[in-house]
Amino acid sequence: MSINKQNMMYEEKYLQDTLIWIENEMKKSKNDNDKLKEKIEQLRKQAKGKYNQELETCEKLYKITSRNFNKYCESIKAPYFARIDFKEYKREEESFYIGKFGLGDITTGDEKVIDWRSPIADLYYSGTFGETYYKAPIGVISGNLNLKRKFIIKDKVIIDAFDEGINEIILKGTTGEENVLSDEFLKINLEESVSNKLKDVVATIQKEQNFIIRCEKNEPLIVQGSAGSGKTTVALHRIAYLVYKYKESLKAKEILIIAPNKIFLEFISQVLPNLGVDHINQVTYEEIVCKILNIKGKILTKDSKLAEILEGKLDNIHEVESISKIKGSWFFKELIDKYINYLEKEDCKRIKDIKAGNYLLFEKKEIERLFTKDLINMSLNQRKDEIKRYLNLKIDEKIANIIEKINFYYEYKVARVKKVMEDSIERRKKLINIYDERDLRKKEIKIECKKEFNNYFDVWKEVDSGNLYIDFLNYIKLQDNNINNVIIDRIIKTVKENKEIGVVDSEDLAPRLYLKFKVQGLENKYLFKHIVVDEAQDYNELELWTIKKLVQNNSMTIVGDLAQGIYYYKGIENWESVIKREFDGAANYINLEKSYRSTIEIIDFASRVLEKQNINIKPSKAVLRHGDTVKVQQIKTYKDFCERVDEIVSKVLNNGRNNIAIIGKTLDECKKIHKYLRKYSENQWQLVKNPDKYIEKNNIIIPSYMTKGLEFDCSIIYDCSNTNYKNSELNKKILYTVLTRALHYEFIFYFEEISELIK
Repeated sequence: MSINKQNMMYEEKYLQDTLIWIENEMKKSKNDNDKLKEKIEQLRKQAKGKYNQELETCEKLYKITSRNFNKYCESIKAPYFARIDFKEYKREEESFYIGKFGLGDITTGDEKVIDWRSPIADLYYSGTFGETYYKAPIGVISGNLNLKRKFIIKDKVIIDAFDEGINEIILKGTTGEENVLSDEFLKINLEESVSNKLKDVVATIQKEQNFIIRCEKNEPLIVQGSAGSGKTTVALHRIAYLVYKYKESLKAKEILIIAPNKIFLEFISQVLPNLGVDHINQVTYEEIVCKILNIKGKILTKDSKLAEILEGKLDNIHEVESISKIKGSWFFKELIDKYINYLEKEDCKRIKDIKAGNYLLFEKKEIERLFTKDLINMSLNQRKDEIKRYLNLKIDEKIANIIEKINFYYEYKVARVKKVMEDSIERRKKLINIYDERDLRKKEIKIECKKEFNNYFDVWKEVDSGNLYIDFLNYIKLQDNNINNVIIDRIIKTVKENKEIGVVDSEDLAPRLYLKFKVQGLENKYLFKHIVVDEAQDYNELELWTIKKLVQNNSMTIVGDLAQGIYYYKGIENWESVIKREFDGAANYINLEKSYRSTIEIIDFASRVLEKQNINIKPSKAVLRHGDTVKVQQIKTYKDFCERVDEIVSKVLNNGRNNIAIIGKTLDECKKIHKYLRKYSENQWQLVKNPDKYIEKNNIIIPSYMTKGLEFDCSIIYDCSNTNYKNSELNKKILYTVLTRALHYEFIFYFEEISELIK
């Protein structure tokens, strides 16, 4: 139900007044911008490349006014999406309109539209009617929340409006366990089709999502989110919120997003700019590590290895899986720590007194104490650099003490000469020679002290972490480490062969980066103030540890879904061990169970596979949106499949949807599908071969392992037969992942006998 006619008339009038105000502000802002731009050009000509304070001030002001102008332009079609009426204690009731951007009147200081990230906007997302409160910078603000109104505004027109508490609808969940609350406003938004970009959802953020977005910054946050729960969207909106809340201490460029591949990065690329946040660093794990380690060669990605496993191209698959698991394990990290302890002891053997001739500059025991105790938390090379820096601060004092001893020695010689020789030309010559010798010795000792000091640290040279990986592997081979030597020999052999051809296995990146941390440390330019890790279930423990080392104060948002852990042989098995090992038990863990992506029918079907997985994850609960049942059909020939696909395309297009993906299990299978579609289909299809290249999502053929994080209006799963999707942990995760990509329609085809995973 929509709001009544009288309320609608009031809101339409208010919207028109707001639009007139925005248009006036746009004109004023544009006029100010034009004047500033003209003034900046004049000042640049006058400055002729020299520093000019007035020019700098104008340029800063121009950035601010341009940003404001862009806000008005972004907001003009739909300036807000909600209204709340709140009566603060001992004050009059006020109405607050909430939008994607805060819009204020500079002359009066009045806020026409409240930014969705502001403290009071929290009442819209999480507040309950009646007595409530919100947390502001000045403290807790108490009062009464009397209205939550939601608007659908398109092209400056209110299409519809709903009052929460009046228009809420309750529909029963198909699980029968509990009722799931939904509303017309959310339902309408969920009915929209997929675009080629992830959308911002500030208008439809739910209470549990809002809680995640507004969690404190300096506490690691782990979100286990079922497929379609909006975990990626929430993580991105959390970034926008953190930049807003901590604007004085957190800049966008100090945040890093680590995503699984380039397709995914392209998919999310517009969310943050749409929320007014630019210049966020967005990379894959391989990219950031290669940059830190200065690796230029080709990377063998986890996707390429998974493809080989899925396509049965590896003869020794169990050995490959074992190696992958070992390299990313906590045990492997502990072996590196053990190796670093060995290097530390070897370094200690080279510690000795620093001398210049017979004079002692610094004692061995002082250097040893600094290296093994005082600076133990630093990397090996950083310790040496810090010891050198610290001792260098004291060296002038040490040299001065030596000079004093030299002076004393030559004063003694002078006194002796004066005592044994009477005043004469010969005695004077003797004294002059002594003084000259003294001055020369003082000059020489200054040079000698500096030279011996620098030579000492050159000899006690830095360790190059780039050459240590092979040495480390050879070292652990000699230790009693519970790893089969056949496995270690295989790792060493592969690493050497890859090095010869300029290739690096992505699984070797984390151990190499950890070695760099322990030996050389990390440059400040790679240290961030907040990191978001998406699809975190696909990272191993060592990879997560190295990511953690890139951020200050453990300020991380980690999102993933164990049910979609398709890299089963290397990824995270449970979040408990991550919290215990990575964060010493101090992390905030939240589970998102509701799915906002798919219809009830699609989620229920996918849950059949989830229930067969050996993990402690409850099935998703669809936010109530019904649709067609999932169609499971047997096919006899490739031509038959292509003809049915064309029928599906016609149906989807006729229903106003156009985003269709055919999902094959492997790339080889997708190539075969593409071949037959070109022969028999009336439609054009794009084959996705590379996860690091941009794709248009209309009519694509994509391998199963590249679909994670993506969504489609319609998914067509190819050959879900018992032969293709056997009962294994890998197939359970792969199949669950592909079954949860569709928003509205899902079709499953199989040859011969259907997979027992979906029976």
